[in-house]
Amino acid sequence: MLERIEHRACFGGWQDVYRHRSRAVDGQMRFAIYLPPQAEGQSVPVLYWLSGLTCTEQNFITKAGAQHYAAEHGIALVVCDTSPRGEQVADDAAYDLGQGAGFYLNATVAPWSQHYRMYDYVAHELPALIEQHFPVTNKRSISGHSMGGHGALTIALKNPGRYCSVSAFSPIVAPSRVPWGEKAFSTYLGSDRETWRAYDATELVKTANEKIPLLIEQGDADEFLQTQLKPELLKEVADAAGHPLELRMRAGYDHSYYFVASFIGEHVGYHAKALHT
Repeated sequence: MLERIEHRACFGGWQDVYRHRSRAVDGQMRFAIYLPPQAEGQSVPVLYWLSGLTCTEQNFITKAGAQHYAAEHGIALVVCDTSPRGEQVADDAAYDLGQGAGFYLNATVAPWSQHYRMYDYVAHELPALIEQHFPVTNKRSISGHSMGGHGALTIALKNPGRYCSVSAFSPIVAPSRVPWGEKAFSTYLGSDRETWRAYDATELVKTANEKIPLLIEQGDADEFLQTQLKPELLKEVADAAGHPLELRMRAGYDHSYYFVASFIGEHVGYHAKALHT
């Protein structure tokens, strides 16, 4: 059952937030959906957005300014929370683990495995819910920022034919080889690094059955560029595998939503072209 908890007019459409019980994470989840004015008379395609560490569904809908472009292009925006939440859900005091840091995977190690199944939620449960209850088509694209960029890339690569396009802002492209990913993967998935490959874009590109083009936006003043993001690692394996990748390095931009807001219009347009084809 969906419970609407926010309802706001926005660029001729509606920005809503819903709460529901999720089977995938065995608990309550929240998601935001922007329905453009075109949805009043027809079904529209959907762009899914995955946010980064510490975020909820609110960061993107209040900071990115994407609704204006979604209204212009006639596409819906769906933004979920970044992890399960609640007193019964395992957590950690650090910002980069536990609630707010689900890493868009299915955890296999207790106590995380009971609720931390964000891969199943994003790839399967949430789209089915959206397509059942809202005036949308089954044409989907996916994007995200930082940890969410990692999620967008890996979910698109693991599900050939499911998404019309994929893009990412400042993504963690090689989580198996950077501190954020190593910490999360060892906690959620255990010490066997072979199991990590299923959620690492640099590994998935090597054997991808579908050559879905990858669009990456990256600021060269990003404080995490050299330690956590390392987009050159993905470019190297994509070039070797003949997988199309466009890496846009933007001078002077950091890791913040000022960066996302500066180029989100280009990304919404990119996805809209694929979604309306």
